[in-house]
Amino acid sequence: MRNRLRVLRAEREWSQGELADRLGVSRQTINALETGKYDPSLDLAFKIARLFEMKIEEVFMPGEEE
Repeated sequence: MRNRLRVLRAEREWSQGELADRLGVSRQTINALETGKYDPSLDLAFKIARLFEMKIEEVFMPGEEE
C-alpha cells in the first residue's frame, strides 16, 4: 500500500520520532510505514488520518509501492 506519510510529516517539519510520539507507536513503525514495509492496522490508519485532518484514502492508496 502506498502512502503520503513522509510528505505529510515533512510538511509539518516533524521527525519520525515526533510523529511516532503523536500516534503512540515506535519510530521504527513510522519508518516501516514510510518505506512500504508495513501496512497499518485500520485503527492506526484512522489515527493517522485524524492527526493530519484528512480522509484515510487521502493518506493511503492501494497498489504496489513505487
